[in-house]
Amino acid sequence: MPHENIGFIGLGLMGSAMVSRLQDLDYHVTVCANKSRPNIEAAIARGAHEVETAYALARTSDIILLCMDTSASVEARMRGPDGVIAGLRKGAIVIDFGTSLPASTRALGQEVAAAGGHYLDAPLGRTPQHALTGQLNIMAAGDKATFERAQPVLKSLAENVFHLGNLGDGHSIKLMNNFFGMTVANAMAEAFAMADQLGLDRDKLYSAMSAGPLHSGMMDFVKAYAVEKDPNQLAFSIKNAAKDVGYYTQMAQSAGVDSVMSQGALSALETAVAEGRGEQMVSQMVDFYADRFAR
Repeated sequence: MPHENIGFIGLGLMGSAMVSRLQDLDYHVTVCANKSRPNIEAAIARGAHEVETAYALARTSDIILLCMDTSASVEARMRGPDGVIAGLRKGAIVIDFGTSLPASTRALGQEVAAAGGHYLDAPLGRTPQHALTGQLNIMAAGDKATFERAQPVLKSLAENVFHLGNLGDGHSIKLMNNFFGMTVANAMAEAFAMADQLGLDRDKLYSAMSAGPLHSGMMDFVKAYAVEKDPNQLAFSIKNAAKDVGYYTQMAQSAGVDSVMSQGALSALETAVAEGRGEQMVSQMVDFYADRFAR
């Protein structure tokens, strides 16, 4: 049995799959109470220990893993008298697997270091299905010695583990990755909707475009919904896409520049969220554009 005691905060679709993988490998896992119970109960049924606060979780954990939706959520669990930092054991490692703002990551890293711990950012690529079988991509950054200490856990979860530089660099690269992906997804979704307006067959459009250098996995994900009505090939919500592209623009502004290319995708995604489409998958932006063109 692995000797590290793992604390895990954030058992959504991805987090619960990661916990399941760790339990398959006999890690001892402590989870933090949450109002949403099904994934917590499933982990407990397999032997996880539940505590009421992030403080209590940190008191019993060698490595604390967070997989949360926003930087604000991470900060709320990290700070305060009931937070991770207040309960941190000396030498413990904290890893943020979410897609967070790099500036927030660096600030938290300083606070963790002051408490005697170590902080890594390690955003994820691929899907919850990949997490179940330990085939994620992990884009880690931070102190190299800390990264090496965390490698056994990271490699338990991922097929590919990258060390990308200083703390915050993983989140910077993940935001660039997601900006690019969501821009491509929106461009393809609009192309399918434009085909409708021109009386063209969506499948024929895909066949012609995918035969050349434009072909990509993201194109295939959008095509799966546009042609085959399967929205789950890309299990990523419009709401989360809007958040990530918004974070990318904030990151750009922090660097003293205004992003040009992100603005079209961000406007469309935010409008779709405002229309009540936030919980739909990104591939369903095809419907957003089709409905818009049909007005």
